[in-house]
Amino acid sequence: MPENFLWGASTSAYQVEGAAEIDGKKLSQMDVLNADTGFANADVASDVYHRYKEDIQLMKEAGFTAHRFSIAWSRVFPDGVGEVNQKGIEFYDNFIDELLANGIEPVPTLYHYDMPMALVEKYDGWINRQSVEDFKYYAKFIIDRYKDKVKKWLTINEQSIIVEFWYKKNYIPEKYLDDPQVKFQLNHHLNLAHAFACSYVHEVVEDGIVGAAIGYSPVYGVDSTPKNMLAMLNAEDLKNHYFLDIYFKGKYPVGAMSYLKEKGWAPKIEEGDMAAIKKGYSDFLGVNYYASKCVKYPEGENNIYQEAKSNLAGKKNSMGAYEIMPDFYQYIKNPNAETNDWDWTIDPIGFEYLLRDIYERYEIPMIITENGLGAYDTLNEDGTVHDDYRIDYWEQHLKSIHRAIELGVPVFGFLPWSAIDVLSTSNG
Repeated sequence: MPENFLWGASTSAYQVEGAAEIDGKKLSQMDVLNADTGFANADVASDVYHRYKEDIQLMKEAGFTAHRFSIAWSRVFPDGVGEVNQKGIEFYDNFIDELLANGIEPVPTLYHYDMPMALVEKYDGWINRQSVEDFKYYAKFIIDRYKDKVKKWLTINEQSIIVEFWYKKNYIPEKYLDDPQVKFQLNHHLNLAHAFACSYVHEVVEDGIVGAAIGYSPVYGVDSTPKNMLAMLNAEDLKNHYFLDIYFKGKYPVGAMSYLKEKGWAPKIEEGDMAAIKKGYSDFLGVNYYASKCVKYPEGENNIYQEAKSNLAGKKNSMGAYEIMPDFYQYIKNPNAETNDWDWTIDPIGFEYLLRDIYERYEIPMIITENGLGAYDTLNEDGTVHDDYRIDYWEQHLKSIHRAIELGVPVFGFLPWSAIDVLSTSNG
C-alpha cells in the first residue's frame, strides 16, 4: 500500500459506548429503536465508555495508525442544544487524547444515526428543517473544540442507508410512514447539515479535510437485456449518484430527481439551499462497502412500490423484502454471487469495480471507512475465535483495493468494521 496508508478500524458511539443514560447523557433515537427488538440493546453495548483505555491498548497492539469513531450528540448536548454536558465532552477529550498518546490518528464522525431523542420528541428530528440549525450548533462546538487535534473529519454516516431503511435509522412517528416523500425530505436536511460541517471545517481547521462516509453498493443488471441494463442505470442514479453528486458536484442528478418529481416524492428545496450545498464541498469520500446489489426492471405484479427489509433470521434466502421502485428498478438476489447467512453478497471484485467507477466519475481520494463480514463465530474454550473465513474475506477485499490503487485510484486508508465486537444496528 502507499506510504502513510492508514490502517485501523471503525466503530460508532451507540454501538460500542454503552452508558446510555450515565453522567448526564440522555437517550438518542438509536437507544430507543434498539430497546425493544428482541435482540441486545445499547445500554451497555461494548462498554467503551468505561473501558476505552484498554480498548485503545488493543488497537495499538493490533498496529492501528487510525481509528474512526463517532461522537454521540446526546452525550455532548443531552437535549440536542443548550448547555454542554461537561462529563460527556470530557469523555471525548480523554478518548481523543488517549488515541493521540498511542500514535493513533482520530477520525471522528459527527453523526452516526443517533439524533438526540429530545429533538425527535420536540419536532420529529430530521423530518423538520429545524434539525439543520440544531446540528450546526452541535457540529460547530465539536469542530471548534478539536480543530487542533483532528485533521480528518467525517460528517454523516451512510445517508444512502438512512434513506433506504428510513424508519430503522430514524425514529419516525407513525403519521409519516405511508409517505415516501418524507425520507427524501429528511435526506435533503442531512445534505444541508453535511454541507455546513464541510464549510466550517474548511473555515477553521488548518490543513483539515472533510467528507461523508457513504454506504455504497455497486449495482449490476441481472443480465444484458436492455431493460435490465436500464434498471441498473436507474438504480445507480437513485441509490448512488443521488448522494455523491451532492457531495462532489453540489447538485442532484437530473434523472433521479425527475423520477422523484414524477412520483411526488422529491424534497422541497428552499432558496439558497443548493448554493449552500455547493459551497460545502467534500474533500474526500469515506466508503462503507459490504456487498454489491443486483437489479432487474420491475414488470407485471412486481411493478409496485416496496421498501427493503433486512434478513433478521441469519439463514440464507430469508431476506425480508427487496426494494422496488416502480417503473425504475427492482432489487433481486444475484444468481451469480455467494452470500453470507444474512444474504449480504460476498463480492471482493465489486470493491475494485466501485472504487474505479467512483474515481472515474468524481476524481476524489477515498478512505475505506467500513468493510466486513457478518458470520457465526465460535468462541473456543481457550477464549480464541478462529475466523479464517473473515481473514480470507479481508484478504480478497484488500487485493481488490490494491488493484484499484495500481490502476490510479487514490485510496489512503483501510478502517474496516469493526474495531471491537459491536451491537448490530439491524439485529443486535
